[in-house]
Amino acid sequence: MDSEALKKYSALHPKPAGLTLQYGTAGFRTKAEQLDHVMFRMGLLAVLRSKAVAATIGIMVTASHNPEEDNGVKLVDPLGEMLHPSWEEYATQLANAEEKELQKIITEICQKAAVNQHKDASVFIGRDTRPSSEKLSQSVIDGISVLGGQYHDYGLVTTPQLHYLVCCQNTQGQYGKATLEGYYEKLSGAFTKLIEQSPSSEESQRHLKIDCANGIGALKLSEMKPYFPKEVVIHLYNDGTKEKLNYLCGADFVKVHQKPPRGLDMEPNERCCSFDGDGDRIVYYYKDTTGQFHLIDGDKIATLISIFLKELLAKVGQTLEMAVVQTAYANGSSTRYLEETLKVPVHCVKTGVKHLHHKAQEFDVGVYFEANGHGTVLFSKAAETKIRQLAKEEKDDEKREAAKVLENMIDLINQTVGDAISDMLVIEAILALKGLTVQQWDTVYTDLPNRLLKVQVADRRVIDTTDAERRAVTPSGLQEKIDVLVQKYKSSRAFVRPSGTEDVVRIYAEADTQENTDALAHEVSLAVYHLAGGRGAPPQP
Repeated sequence: MDSEALKKYSALHPKPAGLTLQYGTAGFRTKAEQLDHVMFRMGLLAVLRSKAVAATIGIMVTASHNPEEDNGVKLVDPLGEMLHPSWEEYATQLANAEEKELQKIITEICQKAAVNQHKDASVFIGRDTRPSSEKLSQSVIDGISVLGGQYHDYGLVTTPQLHYLVCCQNTQGQYGKATLEGYYEKLSGAFTKLIEQSPSSEESQRHLKIDCANGIGALKLSEMKPYFPKEVVIHLYNDGTKEKLNYLCGADFVKVHQKPPRGLDMEPNERCCSFDGDGDRIVYYYKDTTGQFHLIDGDKIATLISIFLKELLAKVGQTLEMAVVQTAYANGSSTRYLEETLKVPVHCVKTGVKHLHHKAQEFDVGVYFEANGHGTVLFSKAAETKIRQLAKEEKDDEKREAAKVLENMIDLINQTVGDAISDMLVIEAILALKGLTVQQWDTVYTDLPNRLLKVQVADRRVIDTTDAERRAVTPSGLQEKIDVLVQKYKSSRAFVRPSGTEDVVRIYAEADTQENTDALAHEVSLAVYHLAGGRGAPPQP
C-alpha cells in the first residue's frame, strides 16, 4: 500500500468534522454534499473486499427512493448479494475514521479479514441519475485507483442491473453475459417465450403505463423497448426529462399516499405500475369505474407469483418445497390467504431485504417481497437443475411444457435482488398466461385496512423487539399495553419497532375497518409516547 498516495488522495476527499454515519441495509445514505469522503473510502473498501474474496465486487451510487438532493452508496458481494454483515462494520469504521487513522484502520481490516494485499482487485461501478452521482462515482474511482484496483464503470444503470452484472462476472457467464445487452437479451428472450404461450397472444396488444419516478428506470426501459415482443406496449411517464426524481411520484410515494403519481392520467381499469428511483421496487395500481384507486402492493405481487408457481410445480409433479417470506408489515389478509387457501408455508422475518433473502435461500423455491414492492424469487441449485432437466427430457407432454414455463420463469427472474423491470415482466407474463385482468388479480383477497405512524423519541434504542419485530421486549409495560389495545378491535394487530435511521418509533396497525385501524394506531402511538420517551407534543388523532 502506497501510504503517500493514500495520504495525498485522502486529503482531496476530506471528512466533514463531527459527521458520523452508519452502514445499514441501504448502505450509507444522507445529503449528497456530505458523501465525498465516504465514496472515496468505499472505493478503498471495495478493493479490500475484492482481494479478500478473490472476486469482482460492485459499488452502486444511489439513494433509491430518497429526495433528489440525497445520495448514497452500497456495496455488492460476488453473487450479486448485499455486502456481508461483518463487512458492514468495516464500512462504518472506515467512513467515520479521522484522516490520520485511515492507514491504521485499513491495516486492521486486512488483518481481521485475512486480506491478501498482493491479490488483484476488480470493482464494477454503477450510478443513478441524480445530479450528484457522476461526481461521487469519480470519488469512488479515486479510492479504487489508490489501492491499485481495476474497475469497470458501467455509468447509468439500475441497482438490480449492477447486482446482475456482478453475478454474471463471478459465475464466468453462467448466470448470463456481464453486459447490459446480455441483461436485455436474457430477460426479453424468456419473456417472449412466455408471452407466445398465452391464450390471447395473437389478437390483442397488452398496454401498460409505467411511472418511472423521474429516475433511471425510464432510461433503461427505453433502451430495452426494442427487445420486447410486439404484443406488449409500454408507455413511460415521469421519465426524468421535466421533473425532479421521486417528487410526488414513484413506488414509495404511491404506496405511502395510496394515490396515483403526478403526471400519469389513468383511465378506468387500466393497468399501471410505479418503479422507485433506482429501479428495485415496483407496485401496481388501477382506478375502477367509480374512480376509486386500488393499490396492488408487494404482498399481492408475492401472492400472484405464488399461485402461478404452485400450479406449475403441481403439474411438474416434483416434491419441491416452496415457501413465502414476509415481514411484520405484510397485510394480515395476504398471510391468511397464502397459509389457509393456497396452503403455502409463510415465514416472518425482521424488516430489511437481507433478512428476507437469507430466509428464502432455505427452500427449493423461496418467494419474498416486502409490502413496499421490493422482492424476488430464489430457486435452489438443485431445483433449477431438476427443472431444466425435465424441460429437456421429460416424456410426458404436460409435465414437459410446465417445466419449460418454469425454466423461462427462472431466466426471467433476477435472483440476485428485487428488480422492478424483471418483476414487471414476471407479472405481465403471469397475467397473460392466466388470462387475468388487473381487477381479477386484485380480488384474490381484500386487504385489511392498515395505518403506519411514527412517534419521535429521545432515543430509539429504548425499544427492543423479538419475534421478527412483532413484539416489544423493552420498555417494560409497552407490549402488555399494546396487547390490551389490540383486544378492543376485531381482526386487529399492531406492533412497534425502532427506525433504522432516525430517532423515531414506527407503528403499524390493522383492523376490520379504517376507523378502528386509525383509532388503534393512535392509541398505540400514545402508549409509545408515554412509555418510550416521546419528544414534542403528544400525538394527535
